Formats: sequence, structure tokens, C-alpha cells
Amino acid sequence: MPRQFFVGGNFKMNPTSSGQLGSIISVLNSADLDGTTEIVIAPPSLYLIPLKATVRSELQLSAQNCYYKDSGAFTGEISPAQLVDANIPYVILGHSERRTLFHETSEFVAQKTKAALNATLKVILCVGETLPERETGQTAAVVQKQLQAVVDVLQESDWSGVVIAYEPVWAIGTGKVATSAQAQQAHLDIRTFLTQAVSPAVAENTRIIYGGSVTAANCKDLSTQSDVDGFLVGGASLKPEFVNIINARN
Repeated sequence: MPRQFFVGGNFKMNPTSSGQLGSIISVLNSADLDGTTEIVIAPPSLYLIPLKATVRSELQLSAQNCYYKDSGAFTGEISPAQLVDANIPYVILGHSERRTLFHETSEFVAQKTKAALNATLKVILCVGETLPERETGQTAAVVQKQLQAVVDVLQESDWSGVVIAYEPVWAIGTGKVATSAQAQQAHLDIRTFLTQAVSPAVAENTRIIYGGSVTAANCKDLSTQSDVDGFLVGGASLKPEFVNIINARN
């Protein structure tokens, strides 16, 4: 069975007003969107619940992060149970900004992934290498190490709730983008790893999406690669061109 194309928009800590957010959502609500693509947007958390009332039904919502406990004295955190109660279906975990700026280890990301899945959330799990790691030929090893931490705590059945986002750190917000061939090779390496570390079925069925300066200009070429199952879009998801990215396969 073909893997459904997936496009996620990670708004990060943007925009700074509900008025600006309304303008972004208005463009999406009125656009002609590819009905065969799964579309998920991840606004800042305080906008999640208000957006449920205004966003069109084809657009699903995602949190940008969550903790691994359901409740407790964890100031500033959001729990998987709270997201489920609010009917938010997805959460992004392991983004490179969380790993680098907030020092989240692969083991911590794995712990949160397991907790999110146990709560019935679906997870967009981010992995990727830095520029020095790519230049020294370590891409596959680095990504596999990040994934292995998650493999160690999940059951095979858990993977049906995971979308893997390969995001080379050197391409996020820099304007640099992996070539189609580089993206395809990294995605193929991930799928090969999943075959060996989990199962051939999980490798075949798990969607692996690309993130890292995805734009309307480069998305069509990337979307033709056999192991690129969609995109996690950062800055461009705040612009009208996000519609073109969603429709990359049209």
C-alpha cells in the first residue's frame, strides 16, 4: 500500500499576534489543497485550541513539544494527556532546536516519544546531522544513533504512530537545502536501518519526510524521490507558498 504523502508546517515561535495567525490560516482555509496529502500544522501551543474552531477540517493540528509525564510539578511543560484531552492529534519531538538549544538528548526524546504514543498521540520524530558530521561522512551513523534510542523503547506496533522527519541541521533556516540525491540517500539509509532494527514492514510503511529550507522552488524535485514521503516545513509554512508545497505532487 502506498505511503500517504505528508506535509507538516512547523510555525516555531511565530507569529507574534493572533491577527497575523488569522491571515496565515485564512490563506490555507481558502486554498485549493491536494486532498490526497495529509496536512498538519504546528502553531505555538497557546493558539492550538482557538485554531480548532477556525481551521478547515482537512488540516490537523500538532503541538511542537510535550513532556513525558501526564501531570505534576513541571513548570512550563505540556503533557501528552493534556494534548489528547484537547483533541490535538500530533506532537513534534526531537527537533534540532530542542536538541541543541535546550540540550535534549536522544534518550530523552525517546522517553517523550514513548509517553506520547502511549497517550495515543501521533509523533513527528525529528532526526538529522550537523554540517561537520555530514562533511566527515557521519550522516548515517548520527541519524541511526538518534533513531536507535527510540527503537530501544518502542514496540514494533508503536511505529504506526510515528512519522520520521529527516532534517539536516545545516539546512534548517539557512537557505541551504540538501540536494534531491542527498535527501533520497539519507531517507533510504533510514529505511534500511528500520528494516534491520525493527522490521521490513515498519520500514516499508513508515513515512520519512524531509525538512530543511523547503520552499515552493525546490519541493517538486524533492517530492519525486522514492523515499521522500513529504515535508516538514519551517519558515515557508508562514507564507502563501506553503500551499504550493502542500500541492507539490499535483
